[in-house]
Amino acid sequence: MTARRRLYLELENCIGCRSCLAACTQCGGHDERNRNYVYDVNPFVNTQTMPLMCLHCVDPACARSCPAQAIQIHETGAVLSALVEKCIGCQNCTIACPYGIPKFDTEQNLMYKCDLCIDRTKDNIPPMCASVCPSNTIQWLTDEEIANKQKQYKLDNNKWVTSMPLEGETNVKISLPGILQGIEKLF
Repeated sequence: MTARRRLYLELENCIGCRSCLAACTQCGGHDERNRNYVYDVNPFVNTQTMPLMCLHCVDPACARSCPAQAIQIHETGAVLSALVEKCIGCQNCTIACPYGIPKFDTEQNLMYKCDLCIDRTKDNIPPMCASVCPSNTIQWLTDEEIANKQKQYKLDNNKWVTSMPLEGETNVKISLPGILQGIEKLF
């Protein structure tokens, strides 16, 4: 049995190339729709960017708020987009998400968001965004690989990865060592 992998983000590595966005549209079942975003952190000061995508919460607010139970959680932990046959277009999921990730398509009357390229990741193949990221901002790692990265920075366990304090535990992990150590990007 292969080790479970999860999406791992090193935000300080992002160079703003947006190749993750282009790759996202090519994932099966996305209908050429981009389900991730790249955020310009402070565009009037510098070129710092960071990817924004669904963090696949362990107890997702989007799924809890759906009266039609249209948002399913895959056995791998991926929180999937709304099922077409169940979604009633109420937009509760969009409002409930503390990260502002689910988007609502008014034309299709349907919510869509990152589904962690479930057609790939269920077979332990990296999601499209991780497979093309040239700066290793987005990675597809085992928990052991994440733990090994943690050791190299010698940071307190509580300061290593975050699941963002708003929602609780997430299946996507975000590293903060560069930010916590005050490392500045050179571009």
